[in-house]
Amino acid sequence: MTRNTVVQTQDFMIPSDTPDIELHIRNKRAAGSGNFGETRTVMLMHGATYGSGSLYDTPIDGYSFMDYLARAGFDVYAVDVRGYGESTRPQEMNLPAAQSEPLGRTESGIRDFTTAVNFVLRTSGIARLNVIGMSWGGSVTGAFTARNGHKVRKLGLIAPQWVSDRPIPLDAGGTLGGYRIVRAADARERWIGAAPQWKRDTLIPADGFEAWLENTIRSEPDKALRDNQSIRAVNGPVLDIREFWAAGKPFYDPGQIEVPVLLIHGEWDIDIPLALAQDYFVHLTGTADKRWLELGEATHMLVLEKNRHQAFDALTRFFSEA
Repeated sequence: MTRNTVVQTQDFMIPSDTPDIELHIRNKRAAGSGNFGETRTVMLMHGATYGSGSLYDTPIDGYSFMDYLARAGFDVYAVDVRGYGESTRPQEMNLPAAQSEPLGRTESGIRDFTTAVNFVLRTSGIARLNVIGMSWGGSVTGAFTARNGHKVRKLGLIAPQWVSDRPIPLDAGGTLGGYRIVRAADARERWIGAAPQWKRDTLIPADGFEAWLENTIRSEPDKALRDNQSIRAVNGPVLDIREFWAAGKPFYDPGQIEVPVLLIHGEWDIDIPLALAQDYFVHLTGTADKRWLELGEATHMLVLEKNRHQAFDALTRFFSEA
């Protein structure tokens, strides 16, 4: 298939395990294709701040990561767990943040991811699929795979969380309410700030940040926040940083993952520094097939940057192998 291959899109809203909470799943595949099987089916899971559409379906140079995978012959699914993207916001998110405990804990994300995987397996008539998780999504998909290895064929991890004795940038400190307001329009300076000064102007492809910003704020239901180029993000993942990763307690044991794993990490990632990713990799003791790709001149947001194709190509080859 080529860049000119027509990609068709279908969106699903499926019930979660909680009344009045629905989960959004986007599916992309090459038009007219079918019979993908477990080798060519993949599910993507987002991080702690931005939903799957923001990370995986923002078109840069005319196509997104999901488009790339679809044109490579995959049946591609991306889920938003509750509180993110196009999925239902918990009712507490309509109240001031201080009126609720941190929403969207990692266990909740795992439950929603499990619901989404079961939906794809059932509707596709397959027993396993490939999985990609980024950052906090690596915690969700890693823990899911450790518990449900029979449903996962291969696991791709992009900068997964791990225990740290240093401050973790996602946690800005202070009292945590149910959610936080994130001004997406301000993200560029922090994003490119991870790169050396002389490399910052070329890190994000031309018009890439603007495309990402537009796509990111589109899914925020609150018009006033959209007008301010802001979104709400649940604080459950931040509380889990405090109670697990920053407290020296792994949320799950990577050694219980037995399927093949490809870990991808960016050279300039300040959210998951190299030492953390290396330590995580060492703890993948349960699989006989584990691989590492260190992406040069890339940050935590590498799926949207100039060298993104190296990650895309590596994941495509990894999943395509028998």
